[in-house]
Amino acid sequence: MLAYLIHNIDPFLIKFENDGPISGIRWYGVCYVISFLLVLYMLNLYTRTERSPLTRENNMSFTTYAILGVLIGGRLGYMLMYNLDVFLIHPLSIFAIWEGGMASHGGFLGALIAILIFCKRYKINALQLGDICASIAPAGLFIGRIANFINGELFGRITTVPWGIIFPQSAPNVTKLYNIPARHPSQLYEAGAEGLLLFIYVQLRFWFSKNLSKGQLSGEFLILYSIARIFTELYREPDAPLILNLSRGQFYSIFLAIIGVLLILYSKRKQRHR
Repeated sequence: MLAYLIHNIDPFLIKFENDGPISGIRWYGVCYVISFLLVLYMLNLYTRTERSPLTRENNMSFTTYAILGVLIGGRLGYMLMYNLDVFLIHPLSIFAIWEGGMASHGGFLGALIAILIFCKRYKINALQLGDICASIAPAGLFIGRIANFINGELFGRITTVPWGIIFPQSAPNVTKLYNIPARHPSQLYEAGAEGLLLFIYVQLRFWFSKNLSKGQLSGEFLILYSIARIFTELYREPDAPLILNLSRGQFYSIFLAIIGVLLILYSKRKQRHR
C-alpha cells in the first residue's frame, strides 16, 4: 500500500487571538500581494526597456486599476458562476471575502474592464496594454494556484498515482487519515500549465517575436490558457454542478478561447488596414 503525502500546511502565516471574521494573515492573501508587486515590477521593467508606452507613474496607477479589477471581477464572478444560489439569498455575502471564493474567469473580465477604463482615461492603445498584461498574467496565475495548494482547496479527483496527496479537507467527517483517498494535486498541475509554461511562452513571444500585431499576444494567451484549463480540469474535482457534462472551468474556458480567436482575427485585420 502506498504511503501518500498528507496535506497539512497551515493556511495562516500569522494567526490572531480572536474569533472575528478576520482571524489572521493567510498565505492566500500574501500570494495576492506578491502577485501585484510582481505586476508592478514587470511594468517598470517594460518601461525601462522601452517596451511599454506607460511611464512609472502610469504603472502605479494601472496596478491600482488592475488590483480593483481582478479582486472585484474575481469575487463577483465566483458568486455568479459558482455560488449563485447563495448570492441570490444573501447578496451581501459577496463582501465576505474572508470566507474565500475567487473565480479566475471573473478576474479576467474584471481586468479587461480595468484596462478599457484606464486606456480611455490615459489615451493608451487598449490592445497594446492588453498584450502587456497577457505577458505578465501567467505569473500571477502560477502564484494563485500555489495559494490554492497551500489552502488545500480545489483539490483533484481520487487517484492511485504515487504522487497523489491526501487532503483532509476532502473528507472533513473522516477522522482516520488512512480512510481518506489520495487525490491528484491538481492545483500544482494548473500552476505548471496555466502558470509556468504559459509564462515562458508569452515572455518569449513578447521579447523575441517580431511583427506581432497589437492584440495578437492577448488572443494567444486566452486560447492557450483555455486549453491548459480544460486539460487540467480533467484531474480536478468539480466544485460545482456540471454544465453540459463539463466542469464550470472547462465550460467558461470555451468562451475565453472564442474571444481569443476573435481577438487575433481582429488584430490581424487591423494590421492589414493600417
